[in-house]
Amino acid sequence: MTAQRPTDPASRLAMLGGARAVPKDLRIAAWPRVTEQDEEAVHRALASGRYTTASSGEREIPGLEEEWARFTGTRHAIAVSNGTAAITVALGALGIEPGDEVIVPALSFIATAAAPLHLLAVPVFVDIDPRTYNMTPEAVEAAITPRTRAIVVVHLHGLPAEMDEITALAARHGIAVVEDAAQAHGAEYRGRPAGSIGAINTFSLNVSKNLATCGEGGLITTDDDRLATRATMLRQFGELIPERGERSYVAHLLGWNNKPSALQAAFTRSQLTRLPEESKRRDENVRPLLERVAALPGFLPPVVPGDRTHAWHILRFRVDPAAFGLDDHLAGPLRATVQRALRAEGVPAAPYQLMPLPAQRVFRERRGLGAYPWALPGVPERPYREEDFPVTHRVIDDSFALQKAHLHPDAGPLLQRYADAFEKVWEHRDKLTGIAASMPYTHPWEQAGKIAEAEWDAAFGTPEGQS
Repeated sequence: MTAQRPTDPASRLAMLGGARAVPKDLRIAAWPRVTEQDEEAVHRALASGRYTTASSGEREIPGLEEEWARFTGTRHAIAVSNGTAAITVALGALGIEPGDEVIVPALSFIATAAAPLHLLAVPVFVDIDPRTYNMTPEAVEAAITPRTRAIVVVHLHGLPAEMDEITALAARHGIAVVEDAAQAHGAEYRGRPAGSIGAINTFSLNVSKNLATCGEGGLITTDDDRLATRATMLRQFGELIPERGERSYVAHLLGWNNKPSALQAAFTRSQLTRLPEESKRRDENVRPLLERVAALPGFLPPVVPGDRTHAWHILRFRVDPAAFGLDDHLAGPLRATVQRALRAEGVPAAPYQLMPLPAQRVFRERRGLGAYPWALPGVPERPYREEDFPVTHRVIDDSFALQKAHLHPDAGPLLQRYADAFEKVWEHRDKLTGIAASMPYTHPWEQAGKIAEAEWDAAFGTPEGQS
């Protein structure tokens, strides 16, 4: 009788007791990078004694605005306190009023749709493209009504949307386009920088972003002098603040207190000097990973149409159940199984958004300002229906994302180990399909519903509606 040779632990899946493809000592580098130059910039701002736009003679904030306008090729840049404020102020500058409709994608961060709501405008959601994950011109056009006043176009994960087609149809209907380029710093669409094409455009400088500050921040860009002036007023109580001299304290408009910080502006100015080089190196690191994953039939890596570049803020991967030999209805369980296998190998695969934006309770259950804006006269009923957003649901169900791990310019060796992990998981696909086919499964949006109930109960001590 011949003794059975033990399986090499290195060849077994880590989730089944094998060794990890990604060594534990190969860690994700901190992001953002903080250099001596960054620290000196913050110290310079601190030593100035001027910390906000309310401080006469403050130079870091206008310095950042001038440099970002130059980087994006726009006439004006206005710094604000965060990316959400940037969208709200931009819509306010456009004159969006209560009851107006603003078209937004069904897949994005909550800020994209919350911003219109803060103005008592009605977000109208549209489905996405299954390859780019951005809103499509066809979906936008189908959603336009006589009440539509703006389209917020999100360049999700860093890939610009179909801007020429969307701006053309918007022009035909007399509707303003706002680019939400929170994840797309440095990306280009047909030779033009993301965030330079819409009537007024927004960026986030959140600490997780490709261009970050040491906390929160945001930027607005526009070529329109009046919109720039209105946005500058709206960020600070509706006032017209002189660059130097006495402040009048006259509030000409209903504005907000969304002033940026001079220290954070100084930090971002320093980071901005490295953005082109870091973007180039990120592209050089990410592409080899994606090429290796693209060679595995079971995975669908991000695609980049030839007329634009990708900022690679987030990397989203879909799974193909047919390539794994599974029926299509098992896409979700397969994604969950593959995600678990990759995480065991050392790849931080995780979902980005558990539910479509319109399924969020604030929109689905109309938790606005009281019953508003939906209770305003003439606002049509638009009950949330899962079948209206089939692509968004499918993408959430069958995909996972990598965040932050690839942002550092020295991430190349780590991403090659991630590619090893993808190949190892694909090699063992037969084991994974068996698990996927037999596992109990709950869709991510159903998980989110349970999480929502549990969080509410934990916060208020009683199931919602019984207090």
